[in-house]
Amino acid sequence: MAFIKNYDELDVFKEAFSLSLEIHKASLGFPKIEQYALADQLRRSSKSICANIAEGFAKQQSSKTEFRRFLLIALGSSEETSLWIKYTKELSYINEACATDWDSRSNKVSRMLQSLISKMAKNINNDESDTRQFG
Repeated sequence: MAFIKNYDELDVFKEAFSLSLEIHKASLGFPKIEQYALADQLRRSSKSICANIAEGFAKQQSSKTEFRRFLLIALGSSEETSLWIKYTKELSYINEACATDWDSRSNKVSRMLQSLISKMAKNINNDESDTRQFG
């Protein structure tokens, strides 16, 4: 089994990062009134997923429990992102196809995080387990 050396090798990070970049670029075109409200919230929550995965991965060397905690925070940010996507669709800032795509990808990120969190919980007390194997 190959070990993951950096957070950006995690499939969940790759998926979340790709989505957050797309969200950032698209949200720059939202109405000016939303740039410091809805657009900002959407950008921040999607980036928070990536940031928490990265920070937690770095801290796993000293505490697997800490990595799991950051994954839980990332999961919360993923769910928050899903909510903001719903708002952007209902306010017609994105079309149906974009909303469906973003929502599907956001749900995929949440499922991937849930899976990784479950793996971490099963192995949290096993000193021989290394979370870097969970790509």
